[in-house]
Amino acid sequence: MLKTTIVVIALLAAVGCGAKKEEKKAANVDPIAVKTARAEARTVEKSIMVTGSLLPDEVTTVSAEVPGRVVALKADFGQPVRKGEVVAEIDTQELALQLDRVKAMLAQAMARVGMDGKTMEEPKSTPMTRQAAAQMEDAKSKYENAAKLVKTGDISPERHTELEKAYRARLAAYEATQDDLQTQLALIRSLQADVKLAEKRLRDAKVVAPFDGLVQVKHVSLGQYIKENVAIYTIVKGAPLRLRVDVPESAVAQVKVGTTLAFKTEAVPEAEFKAVVRELNPALDNRSRTLTAEGRLVQNDGRLKPGSFVQVRLITDAAAPVVAVPKAAVYTVAGLNKFFSIEGGKAVEHKIPEILGSNGFVEMPAGTIEPGAAVAVSNVPQLTSGAPVRVEQGRAQ
Repeated sequence: MLKTTIVVIALLAAVGCGAKKEEKKAANVDPIAVKTARAEARTVEKSIMVTGSLLPDEVTTVSAEVPGRVVALKADFGQPVRKGEVVAEIDTQELALQLDRVKAMLAQAMARVGMDGKTMEEPKSTPMTRQAAAQMEDAKSKYENAAKLVKTGDISPERHTELEKAYRARLAAYEATQDDLQTQLALIRSLQADVKLAEKRLRDAKVVAPFDGLVQVKHVSLGQYIKENVAIYTIVKGAPLRLRVDVPESAVAQVKVGTTLAFKTEAVPEAEFKAVVRELNPALDNRSRTLTAEGRLVQNDGRLKPGSFVQVRLITDAAAPVVAVPKAAVYTVAGLNKFFSIEGGKAVEHKIPEILGSNGFVEMPAGTIEPGAAVAVSNVPQLTSGAPVRVEQGRAQ
């Protein structure tokens, strides 16, 4: 037992002597000369990356409202069209014949009532109604005279009854002509509507573009017989483009109508584009927990095409406070990022998870270092934690 104690004491004495020698050796090491800079308080733009898609402003399928054979196609795949421009025509021969037939029927109905085709004013009477009115007035006069004479006994009651019946018959005949006139006028109005409908169908044989755009798909061929409402073209309006993006729930508060979204696309990797949010979905998607936002591009660019996949930089804080050090202060070795602050003539090591920053400065994680602290910006690879340093005179910033 005594021997064991003596051995332990001897080992402790040896370790103590070794530690003193190391301290003495470290004290004799020459300080490393370094240049320093100050950590600065700055504001930076904070953002997250989300994915989105570019969509056309409008997409429509152009079709004919009348059936027939396609006799003209004036645009092809990829070609531009202008609003109101005739892009296709349907054979109008049958439609024109239908219009002529309805016009003839209208003219016949108007002639029957003596209606003027120029003024198109509806008549109050016709020859038949005027004739019936005259006959009714004559019968009425005879009936009224007979009513006086029957009282004086100048005519028999039987004659009076006959004249009364004749008057009632003429009155009914007159009223029938009036009803016939109203029926004929109603028929004329119906035929006038048929003429307008036939004229519209004739116009509909010419298919026009609803807006300025490009032909995305041509669905039919020249000479093909199509029914009404069969697609002829798909037309895309590519400007202004719409940017649709799904915003994660954690960033929903940062997206409002008027928010600017910056994005890039692989089609033009060297450029950054911007869009302004115009519409927001009133509710989050209950499966993905994202909010769909839609914006319009600030400036049209022919290099951007509908359907493109884009990476959107969503700004969450336009001026977030951070502490930053010069990029020269950060040293990376074996995937480890670190820098050294200078405290009491010695280097103090600080490790950071990643290098974020711009304009020659690197942002520090919160609580890593205080603004104004001195950090080494030269000979950083030679420093170790606790190593003595010598700040070169006149170099501190």
